[in-house]
Amino acid sequence: MTSDDEISGDTYVKLVSAEGHEFFLERQIAIAGSKTMRTMLESQFREADEGIIRFPEITTHILEKVLQYMHYKVRYSDSNARIPEFQIEPEIALELLVASSFLDC
Repeated sequence: MTSDDEISGDTYVKLVSAEGHEFFLERQIAIAGSKTMRTMLESQFREADEGIIRFPEITTHILEKVLQYMHYKVRYSDSNARIPEFQIEPEIALELLVASSFLDC
């Protein structure tokens, strides 16, 4: 069970998609997985104080796939074992590329 302090930004960050869907991501994964999020969370931006990052240009299904990739990246970044392929559906590839470029992940 998480406390309000953890949800408010000490442990988790709330990410909000264009449609208003909310995702909770561990702050350390956000910082490790995206240079853009790291800048937002470690600077004097409002996002650092609130622990909420809004992405009005990123749809829910694309943001969800980006978060899956960030978990995948953290899990396998120091692995010596065979790394499984990260599956990307061809129909979302372009949108995903644009989002990942913006997020620098």
